[in-house]
Amino acid sequence: MDPAAKKKALRLLSYGLCVATSRDDTGLAAGTINWISQSSFTPPLVMVAIKADSGLHRAVAASRIFAVHIVGKSQKELAAAFFRGAQPAANTLNGYAVETGLTGAPLLLAPPAWFECRVVNEVRGGDHTIFVGEVVDAGVRSEEEALTLRDTGFAYGG
Repeated sequence: MDPAAKKKALRLLSYGLCVATSRDDTGLAAGTINWISQSSFTPPLVMVAIKADSGLHRAVAASRIFAVHIVGKSQKELAAAFFRGAQPAANTLNGYAVETGLTGAPLLLAPPAWFECRVVNEVRGGDHTIFVGEVVDAGVRSEEEALTLRDTGFAYGG
């Protein structure tokens, strides 16, 4: 296989940018993710791929809960703020206000939409784990289009 062709082909997949959050006994965790998809209508399921060596992975694996925040087209800086995890302080993560959701996961107040999940399955393999979560709560804070990886000029994949 030509590694350059593989990388180019895989980077042509389209992805939205989201921030996932969770919490466990050690505290709050968050990270920017882009490998996510709805996988069932009934029950409502989503699958997210989370880097295995991250604090977010540790928290989701331990607590079995997570929230996903849809990042708006005008919020490139919010997506970038969570590339390296989360720094909690008072009622913020990386300087962004949060509240506690139904599952106990932290919910960012800035993104236009969010949903909370309870993990129902996981698939381990490679450098990411796929967590399948049942959506148990959701909200929309504003009407804004979602930011995509292509919109940002960032590259992740391949």
